[in-house]
Amino acid sequence: MSSSATTSLAQASGTAAHRSRNAVIALCWALVLLDGIDTFIYGSVLPSMLGGKTLGLTAATAGTIGSWSNFGMLLGTILSGMASNWIGRRVVVLTSVCVFTVATLGTGWSQSAGMFGTFRFVCGFGLGALLPIAISYGMEFTGRGRRALATGVIMTAHQTGGAVAPLIALWLVDDFGWRSAFIASAVPALILLPVAYKLLPESPTNLLTRGRRTDAEQLAASFGTELPEPKERGTDKLDALKNLFRGGQWSTTLCFWLTSFAGLLLVYGVGQWLPKIMVDLGYDTGDSLLFSTFLNVGGICGMLVAGRTADRIGPRKVVIAWFVLTAVFVYLMGVEMAVGVLYVVVFFAGLLLFSGQTMVYATVGTHHNDEDRPTALGWVSGMGRFGAIFGPWIGGALIAAGNADLGFTMYACAALFGAVMMALAALTIKARAKAA
Repeated sequence: MSSSATTSLAQASGTAAHRSRNAVIALCWALVLLDGIDTFIYGSVLPSMLGGKTLGLTAATAGTIGSWSNFGMLLGTILSGMASNWIGRRVVVLTSVCVFTVATLGTGWSQSAGMFGTFRFVCGFGLGALLPIAISYGMEFTGRGRRALATGVIMTAHQTGGAVAPLIALWLVDDFGWRSAFIASAVPALILLPVAYKLLPESPTNLLTRGRRTDAEQLAASFGTELPEPKERGTDKLDALKNLFRGGQWSTTLCFWLTSFAGLLLVYGVGQWLPKIMVDLGYDTGDSLLFSTFLNVGGICGMLVAGRTADRIGPRKVVIAWFVLTAVFVYLMGVEMAVGVLYVVVFFAGLLLFSGQTMVYATVGTHHNDEDRPTALGWVSGMGRFGAIFGPWIGGALIAAGNADLGFTMYACAALFGAVMMALAALTIKARAKAA
């Protein structure tokens, strides 16, 4: 075969591999979109359920059910990374989608508050299990210089789901009741699952660590991905978890966890209470709801901006800068100003807030190797879930005490705390590098 023919064949093969990798990213995006829809559909139908006293729900029981869902997410994120190392990432992804799809259907068919809450807990478990593995897929099937961008792109799906869920509720609830919204949220998964089963590959790194070298090499070659040499491992199935604490790594891990705690406290605290705080501060109800839309649109844009920036200068620097700027813009949201200017402030707060937390995941993902990455991401996301629980609670406590004006100040302080924790993480990494 001539040299030119060989070159053309190689280019064609490289193009096919590039398209295959993009297909994996697109599939992960679609699955995370389902995750986002199912995460936010509860909040979207809750006003209707409370207004009609459905299943005997009160504001208190609805809040408790929301906490069950978040606790389920916490368990799912922590366990999924380790489970993926034992049974494969593909199995964990498909199983998690099956779990939250069946649970969402069960939620729509629930006949009591207890049954409803149980299904929301199970749904949360499946939702939490999917996200860290989807991010791991995105990083593995993307070149090293674009991994933060891949993380940001995949996470735009979650924000998009947050925007789609209210539209589903708006379209269906008035005419067909609240149950129809949950059932409709599950239908896309029933369509996408067979596609994912057919097209989603196993992780080459995971195959390699499980002793299937030939399969791993063939799969990596077909997708044009790098295949690292596996570390020598014993039979300890908790090895990946223990690696988060070995050799002084514990200090960095703790700082990552505290950063994630601050980030998800912001995401869920500001996201849940923004309209209510704005109403209490004297803004029109319509403006208060539109502020949430601007916050989420800013979040979608921020994922792409932060991802590209992080690939250029490093995700740790982006997290620190983004969290400091988030503190500024979140604080400004509580300052009296013209409504038009406030929309701009809210947009930039969303741009920085959501993508700042996403770059925490990018930081952790790039810090750890391919083998330990799912476990590291699962635990950093799981520990952050405590912030997801605490953020809405403290916001509600301030509002109930008549101190809504302090809400944005408190959330701004949380952003500064996150920036400090990531800065400390960077210092611990540098200290270990000098000692090595």
